[in-house]
Amino acid sequence: MNKTIAVAMGGYSSEAAISLKSGEVVYKHLSANSNFEVYRAHILKDNWFIKTDSGQEFSIDKSNFSVDIEGQRVYFDCVFNTIHGTPGEDGLFQGYLQTLQIPQTACDYYQAALTFNKRDCISVLKAYGIKTAKNIYVNKGDDIDPQAIVDHVGLPCFVKANRAGSSYGISKVKRVEDILSALEHSFKEDEEVIIESFLDGREVSVGVINIGNETQALPVTEIISENEFFDFEAKYMGKSKEITPANLTKAQTEEVQNLAVKIFKLLKLKGLTRSEFIFHNNQPHFLECNACPGLTEASILPQQAKAAGISLQELFTNAVEVAFKNFES
Repeated sequence: MNKTIAVAMGGYSSEAAISLKSGEVVYKHLSANSNFEVYRAHILKDNWFIKTDSGQEFSIDKSNFSVDIEGQRVYFDCVFNTIHGTPGEDGLFQGYLQTLQIPQTACDYYQAALTFNKRDCISVLKAYGIKTAKNIYVNKGDDIDPQAIVDHVGLPCFVKANRAGSSYGISKVKRVEDILSALEHSFKEDEEVIIESFLDGREVSVGVINIGNETQALPVTEIISENEFFDFEAKYMGKSKEITPANLTKAQTEEVQNLAVKIFKLLKLKGLTRSEFIFHNNQPHFLECNACPGLTEASILPQQAKAAGISLQELFTNAVEVAFKNFES
């Protein structure tokens, strides 16, 4: 009997539109697997529903994550989580599914909450000797001394919304007088902000996946932005070059891949993840970990899978199989 798979997409944040694109790609490739019966599950703030190929919408019963489609009740054996931002990347959706005993492809709820919170994730990894930028934390409502911030982290610096993705709520600040406006920009996305020192060096991204019984680092991608940094425009509007595999030395490649796998294991992650680093003073410094990365054909992790000889159908099918295996263990 075929397994019923819900591809969860959308979410409640600024990243919902991007998540819907990721979800459509996963839906298309998983539907090619004859062992799966695949459904689009739109998880939106005002409504949760299954959307059919014909565009019909059927409300999801949140009490058990099932749906009635023209008189037939459908229960899901597994959820493929492609929600960027809340609730699918910050642990809320994972906790809900765990309560219902439904396997899902992303990491568990605590790990999701940890990786989504840049400040907490960096604090944990620092304890293991992982190199990061110098930083300072600010909350909405705090008394803010821009000069004290600059004295601590230097200029230029990055002001980032603590719990946001896709480069929403981030600014590169070059003058002390621009700190307050950058904070206001970040506060539109989150009440918590992290301000980091500028790391001068090459930026790379490393996908790490569970495949079979192994944890595997994918080929490294170097990100060269045409803008000041890898912002939303650079990510999604063609204002960057993404070179996979990156033109690094063998030693650099192995070092950053090993570091990405180490972080994956330290944080007890699962599924498909992607970590970002900058080679500052020729050493990889951790920026952030994305536990629910973009999965369109143009996204970085699918590019890396392709370079590793893994098709998207193989990548996504494997993620579902690993989710079942993790659930049963």
